[in-house]
Amino acid sequence: MAEQRQERADAVRNRRAVLRAAERLVTEHGGDHVSLDRVAAEAGVGKGTVFRRFGSRTGLLRALLEERSLALREAITDGPAPLGPGAPARERLTAFLDGLCGIAEDNAALLTAHEQACADAKYTEPSYLFWHEHIASLVTEERPDLDAGFLAHALLALFDGELVRRTTSPEEPRRFTRSVTELAAALLDAPPAPPTPPAP
Repeated sequence: MAEQRQERADAVRNRRAVLRAAERLVTEHGGDHVSLDRVAAEAGVGKGTVFRRFGSRTGLLRALLEERSLALREAITDGPAPLGPGAPARERLTAFLDGLCGIAEDNAALLTAHEQACADAKYTEPSYLFWHEHIASLVTEERPDLDAGFLAHALLALFDGELVRRTTSPEEPRRFTRSVTELAAALLDAPPAPPTPPAP
C-alpha cells in the first residue's frame, strides 16, 4: 500500500514537472521547440514517462492548456454568478469571455503552439466543444433569433495566439479582452434581421 501511494506521488510529481518543462520551452523558445525528447530532458524524466502520460506532443500541449483553463471551466459549471449559474445570460457571457480572454492574454505563446498542433481537430476537441456549447447556449437565451452556433464559432475564432499578441501591449494589457467583450455586446444588441421575403 505504501508503495502504491509512493507511485501515485511520483506520477503526480512527474506530471507537474513535465507540464512546467513544456511551459518553459513554449514561453522561451516557441511551440516549434516542444518535442517529447526536449520536454523529457528539461523535466529530468524519461521520454517513455512523457509518452505514457500524454501520448504525443499534441496531447501534452492540450493538457497544458486545459490546466490553464480548469478553474474557469469549474467556475462555469459550479461557481457563483456571474460565471456560474444564476445570472442573466448577457452577464454570464461577458464574465466568461473576460475570463477566457485573460487566459489567452497570459498564454499567447501556448495558444499558438496548441493551435498549430491541433489544427486538424480543432472543432472536435473536448475543450472547444465545451466552450462552444456554453457560448451558444447563452446567446440562444439572450437572442433566440440569432444563429447561436455560428456566433459561438465566430467568437472563438478570435482566440488566435498571434492576434492576442498583436493586440496586447504594456500600455494596453487588456485591449484584447475589451475588444472581444465589446464585439459580443454589439452582436447581442444588433437589430433583428428583416424577415426573408417569400419566394415569388
